[in-house]
Amino acid sequence: MTRLEKSSGFKGTVVTASNRITPRQMVEDQKTVTDPHAWQDLSNGKIYVANIRDALIAADPGGKATYEANAQKFLDGIAAMDIKVKEAIAKLPPERRKIITTHDAFGYFGAAYGLEFIAPEGVSTESEASAKDVAKIIRQIKAEKVPAVFLENVTDSRLLDQIAKETGAKIGGTLFSDALSPLDGPAGTYLDMFRNNIETLSEALSS
Repeated sequence: MTRLEKSSGFKGTVVTASNRITPRQMVEDQKTVTDPHAWQDLSNGKIYVANIRDALIAADPGGKATYEANAQKFLDGIAAMDIKVKEAIAKLPPERRKIITTHDAFGYFGAAYGLEFIAPEGVSTESEASAKDVAKIIRQIKAEKVPAVFLENVTDSRLLDQIAKETGAKIGGTLFSDALSPLDGPAGTYLDMFRNNIETLSEALSS
């Protein structure tokens, strides 16, 4: 039982929406950790939708037709967005597919779509980059001519501002990783998040 379940006093059925997703493992501070950002791969998004659909049907069999229809509409949207993301990335020259972000939230995205994300901080927004890590990334940006660094909506921008200033890489814009924008913002829904991110990446990396 998670701390959230305990503190809420919830007694109902708990559904693990990420069931059947293969977690990405990585090493931080000589420890193996699980990357929690699985939703950054649209193929995993389909699994979330299917798990939620099936759980709702199990809880409310009478609403099966509605849950199936709504899920299919969402799955169709994910499929269309997946095509859009792949088409956009295919237009980028291979040497411009290295990206600097604040923390390591885009590993699933990079693995799925052929981009390399480099982050001074780990998978948690609470982790702090060491001076050694920052210096290493600055050297890498200069050596590999990484064109842009990207801010995130959930992290402090000062670190990347410093890196951009010292390397000459431009600030490419803001990516959404762990949280959405307000509904009327650029990333108010899951699919809008992908639309914003790929458009931001494409604009910065193609010029």
